[in-house]
Amino acid sequence: MGSDADMEDYGFEYSDDEPEEQDVDIENQYYNSKGMVETDPEGALAGFDQVVHMEPEKAEWGFKALKQTVKLYYRLGKYKEMMDAYREMLTYIKSAVTRNYSEKCINNIMDFVSGSASQNFSLLQEFYQTTLKALEEAKNERLWFKTNLKLCKIWFDMGEYGRMSKILKELHRSCQREDGSDDQKKGTQLLEVYAIEIQMYTETKNNKKLKELYLRALSIKSAIPHPRIMGIIRECGGKMHMAERQWAEAATDFFEAFKNYDEAGNPRRIQCLKYLVLANMLMESEVNPFDGQEAKPYKNDPEILAMTNLIAAYQKNDIMEFEKILKSNRRTIMDDPFIRNYIEDLLKNIRTQVLLKLIKPYTRIRIPFISQVTHSLYCS
Repeated sequence: MGSDADMEDYGFEYSDDEPEEQDVDIENQYYNSKGMVETDPEGALAGFDQVVHMEPEKAEWGFKALKQTVKLYYRLGKYKEMMDAYREMLTYIKSAVTRNYSEKCINNIMDFVSGSASQNFSLLQEFYQTTLKALEEAKNERLWFKTNLKLCKIWFDMGEYGRMSKILKELHRSCQREDGSDDQKKGTQLLEVYAIEIQMYTETKNNKKLKELYLRALSIKSAIPHPRIMGIIRECGGKMHMAERQWAEAATDFFEAFKNYDEAGNPRRIQCLKYLVLANMLMESEVNPFDGQEAKPYKNDPEILAMTNLIAAYQKNDIMEFEKILKSNRRTIMDDPFIRNYIEDLLKNIRTQVLLKLIKPYTRIRIPFISQVTHSLYCS
């Protein structure tokens, strides 16, 4: 028979193993419940609830179970239950799970809900307000900022500019010093705020505010922004210069936007290349933007091919070919309202060049002849 010391050792070892066995039970319960999500959602919900109650104190498995519960209730259209589970899940972020893991999960749920609840205003508002309140309490400034940016983008996509402006004020305040001036140490965050705000002023055609923000954004030197952010700022700057008929400045901005989007792997690069071609034609530049090494790989892209053909016809002042390309490439050219706004300017330029070429050999020209030529150009 073993000694008392042996028995104590045995007892100590046994009690040490017990929590591990309990963890295994909780883990098994979680994965069993997860396996039922598609076939028996109600059973899965009951199983996830068990996981939460099996943990002696708030910890990772309960957090994971509540995350699955939120998603499942959302899929089932049970929004009240979803929000109750979400509120409970947010109580875990202060101490039960690591900050990085909680941020990842909250971002995941935000993308999940935002992506499919775009028309459910009340749910989106309640969901984001609940998130922001919890993040303020947890003093998670970084995620609070990112969450407000996401909400801003949602309102922007919906054209809810009034709601968007309220959030922008809060975001600006978070990037300011006590005296109300911009905190240059928060240059990267400032550029993110400027980018979404500049998009709003581009859409609402408020060129005065757009120009002010555009210049402020370009003056920030302390930031290391994501290239997508600079792509947005430069694209909107290009559109602003186009509205002011400053074609050369617009071309510069569209080229910078293209390079930034290209670096970020963002599909907007193709659109900005089209806009660059448009600005180049309007400034009557003889330089082909596709001769440069940055744009050359996209020369034969199906979306770009129509624009390269358009340049060729434009530079030859071939009005018939130019209009033929416009008609046969409606989707890639004319369906873009921004490009469509400037097509008449291009046609006017070509007609002027053709007219000048026709009358150049003559020293005297009768008005009826000019009238006839002009009529044929516009009727083509």
